[in-house]
Amino acid sequence: MKLNLENAASFACADKLAKLAAETAAANELLESGKGAGNDFLGWVHLPSSITDEFLAEVQATANLLRETAEIIVVAGIGGSYLGPRAVNEALDHTFGLNGNNPRVVYAGNNIGEDYLADLMELLEGKTFAIINISKSGTTTETALAFRLLKTKLEATVGKEAARELIVAVTDKEKGAARKLATKEGYKTFVIPDNVGGRFSVLTPVGLLAIACAGHDIKALVKGAQDMEKATGVDVPYDQNPACQYAAMRNALYQDGKKIEILVNFQPKLHYMMEWWKQLFGESEGKDLKGIYPASVDFTTDLHSMGQWIQEGERTIFETVVSVEKANKTVLFPHDEENLDGLNFLAGKRVDEVNKMAELGTRLAHVDGGVPNMLVTIPVLDEYNLGQLIYFFERACGVSGYLLGVNPFNQPGVEAYKKNMFALLNKPGYEAESAAILARLNK
Repeated sequence: MKLNLENAASFACADKLAKLAAETAAANELLESGKGAGNDFLGWVHLPSSITDEFLAEVQATANLLRETAEIIVVAGIGGSYLGPRAVNEALDHTFGLNGNNPRVVYAGNNIGEDYLADLMELLEGKTFAIINISKSGTTTETALAFRLLKTKLEATVGKEAARELIVAVTDKEKGAARKLATKEGYKTFVIPDNVGGRFSVLTPVGLLAIACAGHDIKALVKGAQDMEKATGVDVPYDQNPACQYAAMRNALYQDGKKIEILVNFQPKLHYMMEWWKQLFGESEGKDLKGIYPASVDFTTDLHSMGQWIQEGERTIFETVVSVEKANKTVLFPHDEENLDGLNFLAGKRVDEVNKMAELGTRLAHVDGGVPNMLVTIPVLDEYNLGQLIYFFERACGVSGYLLGVNPFNQPGVEAYKKNMFALLNKPGYEAESAAILARLNK
């Protein structure tokens, strides 16, 4: 993985950047020492290097059992419990679902859409399916609702005894409703470490099991993360440490009035990686009335919708482009005798060459339009490079949060909507809140 800051450096105040560059060592050391805010959720920092071959073999063995039995594997989870594995799987799967003998992996428990769940039940009708239920507490509304529906359908389809072999719980080691149910029913379980928050959990069983079920190489994914862990450690100088450089630059731009970061890809398979990144940075930094707003676009598609705003709108934005150097497949642009579309000048070229020129042209145009641009490049879209990318962003997020002066590892604001929702649904224990909201609405 490579990081190029050339097209952002000229926009950042040199003094601010120099000060932040010096401060990144202290921020990175806080992660290493565990003395910073949120230090009870730093298990991800050395997670890659702590993963053993024996553990990966256990995850793979469980995945193989599900793969041998099920046509469809439903991953029930929300937030980091869903975005991490989906980001990797969508990046590596066949775009249109032609995944050979691999089971189809689908996702539930990430919304409360009745039509969505009804469509899922229709998809599962007459199919053999398995469930991976990912929840520390077992009481998160979206996931608990979906799991209850899925469990009921599976037991009705194959019987309660057989269903036990087709449900895996990824949950807390000791406590919570999901752990209690898994123990009672005898489900195979994997533990979500207490000191790893959801948005940093893709390299735990939260992500690894679902990724292995889709037929992808979790050993290579972990190896990429392990190498990036070494490349971003406290012993790596600032000018060689991509996570520290990225964190410092984005904070320097933020201090100069660039309040929105747009993560850009020119590879459609990276769409859910962008969604994972938005949660990672949004939930980590958006607090205490601070934080860079994380947005994302899929180019060239969104150049025909958001391109005008990015080119000429309010100059409060900067871009980080994730570029893939080499496509995995080859498609050549054909010659046409009539040439009515005027595109014969592209005949014989790879489609990816056209895409790369669109990428370069867009970056140049946006820089000329006053948009700072950072470039993150990986050689090819595969498990190893995705592992590098995941850990790079995680490490940079921790450093950036400390530079910003917030606790990057809590999310107190997430509970606000839940309290209102439970009150509106008249959940037992929320009587006072229900009365207060009803009085407010009646005004």
